[in-house]
Amino acid sequence: MKQLFFLLPLLVIFAGCSSKEYFEPENTAGDYDNTKAYLEGDIVYMNRDGATLDSKEIITKRGVSKFKIPEGYKFLNISDDKVITSNYKDSVMLDKKVIKVGGVVVAASVKENKLAMLFSDNSIQLYDLASSKILLKEYYPHSYVNDTRIANPYFMSNIILFPTLDGKITVVANENNKVIRNIVVDADGQFNNIIFLDVINDTLVAATANKVISVGDGVLNLKDYRVRDIISKDNYIYIATIDGQIIKTDISLNIINRKKYKFAKVYALAYGTSLYALESQGYLINISDDFKTDTIYDFSFDNEKKVIALGDTIYYDDEYIILK
Repeated sequence: MKQLFFLLPLLVIFAGCSSKEYFEPENTAGDYDNTKAYLEGDIVYMNRDGATLDSKEIITKRGVSKFKIPEGYKFLNISDDKVITSNYKDSVMLDKKVIKVGGVVVAASVKENKLAMLFSDNSIQLYDLASSKILLKEYYPHSYVNDTRIANPYFMSNIILFPTLDGKITVVANENNKVIRNIVVDADGQFNNIIFLDVINDTLVAATANKVISVGDGVLNLKDYRVRDIISKDNYIYIATIDGQIIKTDISLNIINRKKYKFAKVYALAYGTSLYALESQGYLINISDDFKTDTIYDFSFDNEKKVIALGDTIYYDDEYIILK
């Protein structure tokens, strides 16, 4: 059943792309003119926080890294200044140190001597790097088909947040390594693994492909959105939906602005000096910060290849561009 886990990259994003209705703007501003640069290879694997090239170099939130990972490993995260990779069999690697974990790790983060991991069988584990001992192991219901944008665990000062593959966030106390709470984000969706997890001003914001949640000051807010992509910038959340909406909210998910682009299928959101949305038919939509104006550029890319946006940069084909 392991093959089902990797059914199709970004399967949820491409849902509905067989429709004959396409986004067709009335006018464009021509080609986006910012200078592009070239990667040392093509993207062969990606997750929420980065990508692996066929040259074995990696893309992280910090940009293109010359750090090369060994054959058979794929990038998971850069955390606590360590590159975390997985061989999707039985081991993870922190920089060049191999750790046998006995299962397929699909997400991981590290803080000091603690390694937090999510496995493909939807179990979570907290591992002590100094003693090589397991501090916590919890099992949750299997989820065989998942969106590949799997969020990594998140270390806060006194708790550790473990996103799961069945739509929950497990909260673990950092002091005693015990589970203190499970936050249900999405209990019903077919693709309901956590695809986004961030903490903004002590407010937890998380999403699946079907729902977005915020938890702060004892208040829980839950919104139903069919999410194509979601990012945070400063104190705002930006959501692109399957029905062509691009929405700006505060951290409590109150809508500040929104725009709708008929039949638009957004591959990725990115943020330069303002918001950008990469559309599947070869357009780059730039929306002003107040959402009052927009500019649509022609932006040629192969929509059958992998695309990832991190911060102010879009990586596509064997190229990347830093947004203005």
